[in-house]
Amino acid sequence: MDDKQLQEKAFEAVEQALASGKIRKGTNETTKAAEKGIAKLVVVAKDTDPKEVIMHLAPLCKEKQVAYVEVPNKVELGRAAGLPVGTSAVAIIQEGNAKTTIKQISDAVGGNNGSKEE
Repeated sequence: MDDKQLQEKAFEAVEQALASGKIRKGTNETTKAAEKGIAKLVVVAKDTDPKEVIMHLAPLCKEKQVAYVEVPNKVELGRAAGLPVGTSAVAIIQEGNAKTTIKQISDAVGGNNGSKEE
């Protein structure tokens, strides 16, 4: 699965989880979900400024074996998460109908390790 397909799958998973599962929006809530080990997928926006806001999430997800995907735009990520504004990060904590999509993403980014950095 190439990066573009992976990003599209990530948006699809966030939208599905929003409708039928549970998500956490924003860097702080995403970080807490990853630290507690309840995040199934973490999606972050590459255009977050300053980068220091999200740079801790990739190593944290690797340590906690959570799938991690970067998408290009925080406005698109916010829209997928049902927000009227952009968001730097989203964590899916209950998959709902996104279970299959999250499994595909996890397999594509390296299974248990779950980290995909560009």
